[in-house]
Amino acid sequence: MTKGFRKKIVLITLIFTLCFSSIAAAAQSTGRPTTMGTNGMVTTQHYLASAAALKVLQDGGNAVDAAIAAAAVLSVVYPHYVSIGGDAFWMVYNAETKELRALNASGRSGENVTIDFYKNLGYSQIPSRGYLSANTVPGAVSGWEEAYNYAKTSMKNSLPWHKLLEPAIQYAGKGFPVTPNQELWTIIDTDTTQPEIKNLQRFETFRNTFLKPNGDVYKAGDLFVQKDLAHTLEQIAKKGADGFYKGEVAEKIVADIQKHGGVMTKKDYADHKANWVDPISANYRGYTAYNFPPNTQGMASLSILNILNNFDLKNDVEEGSADYYHLIVEATKHAFADRDKWLTDPEFADIPVDQILSKERGIELASRIDMTQVSNNLKPLDPKGDTVWLGIVDKDGNAVSMIQSHYFDYGSGVVADGTGVLLQNRGSFFSLDPDHINRLEPNKRTFHTLNPAMLFKHGKPYLVYGTQGGEGQPQTQTSLVTRIIDYGFTVQQAIEAPRWLYGRTVGAQSNDVKVEGRIPKEVQDELIKRGHSIVELEAYTDIMGQSGAILIHPDTNVKFGGADPRGEGAALGY
Repeated sequence: MTKGFRKKIVLITLIFTLCFSSIAAAAQSTGRPTTMGTNGMVTTQHYLASAAALKVLQDGGNAVDAAIAAAAVLSVVYPHYVSIGGDAFWMVYNAETKELRALNASGRSGENVTIDFYKNLGYSQIPSRGYLSANTVPGAVSGWEEAYNYAKTSMKNSLPWHKLLEPAIQYAGKGFPVTPNQELWTIIDTDTTQPEIKNLQRFETFRNTFLKPNGDVYKAGDLFVQKDLAHTLEQIAKKGADGFYKGEVAEKIVADIQKHGGVMTKKDYADHKANWVDPISANYRGYTAYNFPPNTQGMASLSILNILNNFDLKNDVEEGSADYYHLIVEATKHAFADRDKWLTDPEFADIPVDQILSKERGIELASRIDMTQVSNNLKPLDPKGDTVWLGIVDKDGNAVSMIQSHYFDYGSGVVADGTGVLLQNRGSFFSLDPDHINRLEPNKRTFHTLNPAMLFKHGKPYLVYGTQGGEGQPQTQTSLVTRIIDYGFTVQQAIEAPRWLYGRTVGAQSNDVKVEGRIPKEVQDELIKRGHSIVELEAYTDIMGQSGAILIHPDTNVKFGGADPRGEGAALGY
């Protein structure tokens, strides 16, 4: 890294860190202003990643370049949410070709990973943590390279590959200040009084990486250095994705997994490829909502909008009322019923996505919603026959909605020895029931909650949006879309508005409806009256996920960016 580059990064970081500190302090009362820019706009869940992405755009890089730089930095500075040992999904709009493409960079299970392997070890379900949960190839890095190669040949102004990884290498090798969010989640995940799923201190490589030599948790503001991860990122900078999936890094990862009883192979890593797929879509109020096809739950996000199309929210449903929350929660239940019956790797099952998202299905499910009480008879379609999101828009109009994750907070909880790579536990979501739609099979992609989104108006991106949060993702996406399209909220207002969560998140199973404390008591009481099990949380909580969005004005081309006060992100434009 050049001395001039380092000074620029330090200056940008200082400016935005100071801005973030003052903004975060006020977020509980006044909220953040919507960020505006005439050229490029970025929004990510960590201000250092946003600063790195903005610099790429200002140096002449395109939206994909900036997304790679941001994703790499996030993989270093937000380790409780994301790592290069996880998966990623991309939505990429090419302003030159007017084409929207989807890139699946999720990993498949190993060739020797079978139901019998776990059953013979005495398991009735795959362990949620540890080496036996690291049974899929991490796909994120392959996505970075595939997206880069596509943009380099079809978009303007691509920067050199190694330049995009420089900020991440710098933060890994020289250190970065720990955020309050990282401190909090490290405390949670090292609590020895908690069930095994949370006590990650039992893994030596976790202790050696994420705790101080004396066993203490790194506090907010402490410098956090990851030398092994810096070396791995340097290999990727020099050799591309081969620096991760082949050679010394892959050999070390596989050797460590096998040493601890796993059966992943070097061939599993060497054979991995990300692949382009067709986005799926649904109409919403004359806009086209695009999302990611299976193996992600993008069809559930679109199904909710498809159901809501049959209600006049603007005129008949007051925003923030009991009717508003009740309607969306009930629509979510029906969308999830279809999702849970059908969602898996489409190479292993014929998934009726077109029928699930048909206008007729939306009408049918809407007719089942009773506005006075909760639904108890959910019938899925039976036809015949932790995580980070980021958004980028560049000066040429190219746009990226991208999400990357290693599943639970701190993923599997284990760091492959000598690599700094925190391995995901996404494969623990496979079922060991041979009759289950998402049953474990070799070389298979599992059900994924990750789903990046875009909303088009007149054939061009109008809203680039997404969020973290497991089953909260479709619900938060619905919150953003309805509040912006139906109720006229600004991007930042929609992000900050009170949220709810039906179902599970952060690996927990629940049928409660969790609500932020800013939702009035009389609204909560009315929801309870209708049959909802309401659990009130604090006013702003990251249990709801950290979301972001960029709105592009169709006439002026001004970009409006928003970031979530529930986290430590920033929306930056120029």
